[in-house]
Amino acid sequence: MEFTAKAIAEYLKGEIDGDAEVKVSDISRIEEGKTGTLSFLANPKYEKFLYTTQASIILVNKDLKLDKKVKSTLIRVDDAYQAFASLLDLYAQSLPQKKGIHKMAVVSETSKTGKDVYIGAFVYIGDKVVLGDNVRIYPGVYIGDNVIIKNNTVINSGVNIYHDCIIGADCVIHSGVIIGSDGFGFVPQKDNNYKKIPQLGNVIIEDNVEIGANSAIDRATMGSTIIRKGVKLDNLIQIAHNVEIGENTVIAAQTGIAGSTKIGKDCMIAAQVGIVGHLKIADNVKIGAQSGVTNNIDKPGSVVLGSPALNIYNKRRSIAIYRNLPELLSKINDLESEIKKLREKEK
Repeated sequence: MEFTAKAIAEYLKGEIDGDAEVKVSDISRIEEGKTGTLSFLANPKYEKFLYTTQASIILVNKDLKLDKKVKSTLIRVDDAYQAFASLLDLYAQSLPQKKGIHKMAVVSETSKTGKDVYIGAFVYIGDKVVLGDNVRIYPGVYIGDNVIIKNNTVINSGVNIYHDCIIGADCVIHSGVIIGSDGFGFVPQKDNNYKKIPQLGNVIIEDNVEIGANSAIDRATMGSTIIRKGVKLDNLIQIAHNVEIGENTVIAAQTGIAGSTKIGKDCMIAAQVGIVGHLKIADNVKIGAQSGVTNNIDKPGSVVLGSPALNIYNKRRSIAIYRNLPELLSKINDLESEIKKLREKEK
């Protein structure tokens, strides 16, 4: 499918700088741009490629000032990155979508399916499951009894959703995700053995949530583990029983959140963060990569870093001191030597 610069600019409400009739049929990275493709420039460190790329159309910010002439047609928009994302979304929606139930899927007679549902081969759907309109379930998915999946949600291959869990509308669940597995609950016994605590709750995932590949979200011991609307989870994330994650919070890969911790809305948690259980983290908090959070973060908008996690300003001061430790040790040794000499003279 081809699009002219004029059509793209009209859709994005952008301004054309160059040939309005040039056509593109594919996308490319700006450093690898080819004729007939569209690219974008959002990060200034890639600006040098603007003058060498062969991409036919490039989305740029309106305030971009050119150092020299470019070969490509530019479409100036308020935010090139967001505009590019909008085009990708439009393109994805234009692709043909699969519909129907594969003859090798197992669907309980007590389940209910909405309009235009797709259920691939080797999918198992348990009793009293409810699927909304336009739900797409790809091959090899397991969905337990009493699960609800709302409109337009996509469940990719290899996902396991245990019984009684609820998935909202417009969600994307990537391959290998497990939702509703038992929380890690065991009571130590006198003989040093452990007795399992039954996990009787469920997982509730609200609308417009995306969960990355091979992540696990445990069911609650009682009540619900809750992922609020707009949350985005990267790959390989562990969320324990009774955790609650607030609206529009984003969490990067390999982060682990222990049981019953409550995370506010609009937070940003970087990769490999560990958060202990039963904590409360305020709204708009940012947690740096590889941080270990062991205490509540009560102040909204806080930025913390390190293990144990400290306010970023204090942590930077600590890092500066740490870097100077060899020099400080040398000075201390010199001072001790001088003190020793002074004491010997006094004697």
